[in-house]
Amino acid sequence: MRMPETIPAPVHRHSAVEDVLAFLSAAVFAALGIAFLEHAGLMTGGTTGLALLLTYRFGLPFGAAFVLVNLPFFALALWRMGWRFTVKTAVAVLLLSALTEFQRPLLALGAVHPAWAALVGGLLLGIALLILFRHQGSLGGLNVLVLFLQERFGWRAGWVQLALDVAILLLSLGVVAPSIVALSLIGAAALNVTLAVNHRPGRYMAV
Repeated sequence: MRMPETIPAPVHRHSAVEDVLAFLSAAVFAALGIAFLEHAGLMTGGTTGLALLLTYRFGLPFGAAFVLVNLPFFALALWRMGWRFTVKTAVAVLLLSALTEFQRPLLALGAVHPAWAALVGGLLLGIALLILFRHQGSLGGLNVLVLFLQERFGWRAGWVQLALDVAILLLSLGVVAPSIVALSLIGAAALNVTLAVNHRPGRYMAV
């Protein structure tokens, strides 16, 4: 007896308006997460962490540092992920860079326990990345490599990102205090567990 053919589920593309709203929302969440981390002097992984290192070490504005460390990864994104993904990633990076500086006079954080700042900052960044991933974008840097590995080999983005972030945090021991690195691991875990639980290969079909 012949089995009926399986009809593939339709792929629904996000509209331009949905992409704009998603990218603006992601930039707000990410900028707020960075504000918590920066307020407590904490670190994180990826190019965000590298930008924070430049901010702490050389006093560069985070927005400028974030664009600077992302420049080499745009070529990788164009080569492996295509122009559409690269353009969306560039837009997300520039949006976040601008918004982190724009919000400074609008946001005054008071006393925040570093552990809570790490947790909230990591969760906010994880939510921001989740939104961008689902709209075929990223915040550049290692996100590009992580998404390529997930698409090519099926490796869960959250776990790969977590391993890379832990490596970056351990390397930062020469720049920041071990206690800061230990607290920063809380934020890195919150960020990447959010991705691992909510962004699995093949589960989310909209593009």
